[in-house]
Amino acid sequence: MRFQAAVLRSYEDPFTVEEVTLRTEPADGEILVEIAGAGMCRTDLAVRRSAGRSPLPAVLGHEGAGVVVRTGSGPDTAVNVGDHVVLSFDSCGHCHNCLGAAPAYCDSFASLNLFGGREEEVPRLTDSTGKALAPRWFGQSSFAEYALVPARNAVRVDPALPLDLLGPLGCGFLTGAGAVLNTFGAGPGDTLTVLGTGAVGLAAVMAATAAGVLTVAVDRHPKRLALAERFGAIPLSAATAGLPERIRRLTDGGAQYALDTTASAPLINDALQALRPTGSLGLVARLHTALSLEPGTLDRGRSIRHICEGDAVPGLLIPRLTGLWQAGRFPFDQLIRTYPLADINEAERDCEAGRVVKPVLLPERTSRPTRHPAPQTHPVPRADTPHSPLPPTEDT
Repeated sequence: MRFQAAVLRSYEDPFTVEEVTLRTEPADGEILVEIAGAGMCRTDLAVRRSAGRSPLPAVLGHEGAGVVVRTGSGPDTAVNVGDHVVLSFDSCGHCHNCLGAAPAYCDSFASLNLFGGREEEVPRLTDSTGKALAPRWFGQSSFAEYALVPARNAVRVDPALPLDLLGPLGCGFLTGAGAVLNTFGAGPGDTLTVLGTGAVGLAAVMAATAAGVLTVAVDRHPKRLALAERFGAIPLSAATAGLPERIRRLTDGGAQYALDTTASAPLINDALQALRPTGSLGLVARLHTALSLEPGTLDRGRSIRHICEGDAVPGLLIPRLTGLWQAGRFPFDQLIRTYPLADINEAERDCEAGRVVKPVLLPERTSRPTRHPAPQTHPVPRADTPHSPLPPTEDT
């Protein structure tokens, strides 16, 4: 089967959109998905900075959504041809953490999601010369017209939803919202500080607002803070003198929860100091240097932990988020700008420059899956819509 995909051939060169060949049918527990749209996440772009640890050439993309066009057999195939699905991260399904409803902490997470993949006898994806491409990025490699994925990666969604926009619910938006709703279990009367208002941070702000949580959003950039304020947060500049004390005043003695998406050691220390006793800080961004904590930051029962994929079971959280969107309480589509897959390099430049919060790539084809508007809609910026620059935030 031949189709178009965006291939990254070296760490320095642009993506090339070219014809690739899928050399296998869906095996037991697998499905073939025609991609309607795929979000671009900073984890995709971080491959360029992986110092040779990621095999190239490769097809990236791990926020895909589309229509199931073929299925394998086996008990794991819980979706059918014609189903609309959002694709999320891969997991084994049988280790201690998977069985304990914590698939983001699967024992095989690294090998299944970071190109290790499931065991394969022959190359599955090749270029026009027959050279093997590294597939299975987060179990999907969805910067393409089609993706062959494990069925357990796929979450069925209502066909009335705008399928081409749903992909980021599989990772970036899932991570931010899941941190608030799952990890913290925050609700009315709770207080939260969100450090960094990129895609993950703004998803956290929207989820917190939907849950009735008083939220303070901290960032360096006025335009990003304006977005956070639109979604219900109290905006606060990261350059504010005495930041911890200011957060404590805004949250009536200190926030119960804090979420860092920046990996900035000074901001992490400020957030810890701004927590009330027994408060918790969650980290979602990858730390690239040692984290030095100032004396006293973990006193009085305060805690810090890393959060992977929003502690989510995708099959539970994604329907919850789409339900909130339909009710007008999680307007994630307002963060999206769409691009044809052929314009992937423009999307990457705009993402890196902060001109867009969440790029979504749309494969071009003569016919697209039929979709109908959901009961609640928002204006969605398209690729030809002018945007004011929004400087980037270190989201994962």
